[in-house]
Amino acid sequence: MGRRMFVAVVPPADVREDLAEFLDPREGLRWTPVDRLHLTLGFLPDVSERILEPLDERLRAALLDLPPFDCRLSGAGAFPDADRPAVLWMGVDRGRAELEHLAQRVRTAASVAGAFPDGQRFVPHVTLARPPRHRSAIRWLRMLDTYASRTWTIDEVSLIESQLRGRPHHPRHVEISVLPLGG
Repeated sequence: MGRRMFVAVVPPADVREDLAEFLDPREGLRWTPVDRLHLTLGFLPDVSERILEPLDERLRAALLDLPPFDCRLSGAGAFPDADRPAVLWMGVDRGRAELEHLAQRVRTAASVAGAFPDGQRFVPHVTLARPPRHRSAIRWLRMLDTYASRTWTIDEVSLIESQLRGRPHHPRHVEISVLPLGG
């Protein structure tokens, strides 16, 4: 079994901290820790050691001609749906089309390198919590819909290893490389 990895946009520290401060006083859910808030472009569940270098090279090449762009977090949602949520998330209202294009490039480059993405449909979001599946999330979504981050410029993405430790699995994220947009 290879390494669990993903390619993601990591919002600037102040954006992540602002979101965490917004969530902190809301009790009843275990919120994603500030150091793990990110927008996954592609999840790579099984990356062998031998393709790490080609993966990095393919990702860098795929991002060379993409210009930096602005992004803002706003709008909440739930997977698979609000009535039986497995995940609560914060969406994107600025930079959505650019993120979709970026995710397509990342997933293609990973596939060519032999690190096949999981195949899930891309929805630009930051995972906030994993609530109990038996309760509706409508109340939480109404509250989350009142939040909007500041706008920031995405000029890089990160290749990150997700190491599962202990029970329940609490992932530890280790940044493997930072890949700039536009060279």
